[in-house]
Amino acid sequence: MKTNFLSTAIGSMPFDDKNYAINVSLDCLDAPIWPQLSAYGLLEQMEIQYSENIPCVVIDKEKGRMYLKTDDDYSEEFGDFYVKWDEASEPGSNLDFMKITENYSKGLYALLNKLQKENKKLPWLKVQTTGPCSFALTIVDENKRAIYYNEEFRDVIVKAIGMKCRWQIQQFKPFCDNIICFIDEPILSAFGSSTYVSVSRDEVVAILNEVIEEVHKEGGIAGIHCCGNTEWSILIDAGVDIVNFDAFEYGDTIAMYADSVKKHLEDGKYLAWGIVPTSAAIREQTVESLEEKFEQRIDNLASKGIDKNLIISQAIITPSCGTGSLEVADAEKVFKLTKELTKRMKEKYGV
Repeated sequence: MKTNFLSTAIGSMPFDDKNYAINVSLDCLDAPIWPQLSAYGLLEQMEIQYSENIPCVVIDKEKGRMYLKTDDDYSEEFGDFYVKWDEASEPGSNLDFMKITENYSKGLYALLNKLQKENKKLPWLKVQTTGPCSFALTIVDENKRAIYYNEEFRDVIVKAIGMKCRWQIQQFKPFCDNIICFIDEPILSAFGSSTYVSVSRDEVVAILNEVIEEVHKEGGIAGIHCCGNTEWSILIDAGVDIVNFDAFEYGDTIAMYADSVKKHLEDGKYLAWGIVPTSAAIREQTVESLEEKFEQRIDNLASKGIDKNLIISQAIITPSCGTGSLEVADAEKVFKLTKELTKRMKEKYGV
């Protein structure tokens, strides 16, 4: 299946009106997203949004943080979790025990309700979750130790994230032909640094693969988004369908892994080029400047022995990251230029 510069985006938006956010998404993107809207409060923050019904989660609203309490007897909670997980192992199983409720995602329900009301069927749609590595390396226990290093709890996080992906796909499947699910892993930009020296490559590949397989179980297309530089072959080795990278700042780094990328594309998979910056740099950009930079990035990858037509036919255009931290006007420009650049590239190559 060819994507031919299909456009989509990363989840977060700065808007404080869920319906406005949905309209921006539907108007500007070929594969609309449901927006993560941190303006609605603590529960819509990146990891917290996906924390419902994960055993031992504590949300401290006074301090504006979440942690996992590991120093009590959690055997009953874990036992109940694994029973439900096992019962939900088959595609199409009831996953409501891992649902995301409206208190945690105004944007998800705003999009879902609009599609239901209008009885609309979209060709493409994108959902997303915080990645298991980012969740487990960011969220700590009561002693401020990253939960990643507690293998029992890490396993629960990985399985819970996988079920959050599946639940979302199930909700939107009646309204969409092709559902993309991004697993957002910003922490991978620090992979290999001294901070995470004890995190092994094989572990990361296995963890990501487990969530990817859950996405595939419900017929979804699995993507991984990392907004910094990382070892891109990790994502490919994990079996992901879409590698999403910051092509504006780090666009040439993908060519360092040309052999892996070539096989990835030849296997019918995709690159999602985050060519529209989500920083103050957006203020200086035009569709012409982004087109020029995009062409340079594509040509650089093609120069490594990859057919340019293959790159184009399996290209996706995105902003470089979420827009949640931007000024509203800057975020609006990000989506406007994403729409314009997509149109420009499709016309240029007749796709």
